[in-house]
Amino acid sequence: MFELSKKTKEFLSKNRSKKMVFTNGCFDILHSGHIMYLNEAKALGDFLIVGLNSDSSIKQLKGSDRPINNEEDRKYLLENLRAVDCVEIFSQDTPYELIKAIGPDILVKGGDWQISEIVGSDIVLKKGGEVKSLSFKEGKSTTKLIEKIRKNT
Repeated sequence: MFELSKKTKEFLSKNRSKKMVFTNGCFDILHSGHIMYLNEAKALGDFLIVGLNSDSSIKQLKGSDRPINNEEDRKYLLENLRAVDCVEIFSQDTPYELIKAIGPDILVKGGDWQISEIVGSDIVLKKGGEVKSLSFKEGKSTTKLIEKIRKNT
């Protein structure tokens, strides 16, 4: 079972009656594709909670040279975006237990995800919520940005 932070528990207790949107990701180097995506996600409900991959989970997913920015810096940046209301760091391979703990009304991922592939969709659909794959911002990715930087150095 996932143990939510005190800050997230307090946020949820104050906002339970509102429509909650949840997404997750690494958000290693924020770029315009992230901002467009988070704005689109927020527009679907009253507030947006972001599950943020921990440094250790990113290393497992992306390799030993990632993340570029540590989890506290990534969390700080996300918390200071207008679209994001709450950020919870998770270290598991997937946000499944976090989604179970939060119980969002709407679960979203970027357009490169099929709804059937979205982790936690079973939880959200079972409670009558929605699962959406938002529009994909072609050419906007942290991996492509890192590749571009490496080519120019």
